[in-house]
Amino acid sequence: MKKILLAACAVTALGACTPTIRVEVAPINIYAKLDADVRVRLDKEVQSAIAQNPDLF
Repeated sequence: MKKILLAACAVTALGACTPTIRVEVAPINIYAKLDADVRVRLDKEVQSAIAQNPDLF
């Protein structure tokens, strides 16, 4: 009986020491920056294409 009680206490103590790993990622607001960058690049490419081919449109 004593050994069973001691084993139960040991299992409980080991279970209480189980490490917990938490990964938290903070939200990143980069969509607006990416959108603006893509629009600027496309705008420059369109202006360049129009300048090279004025009869394009």
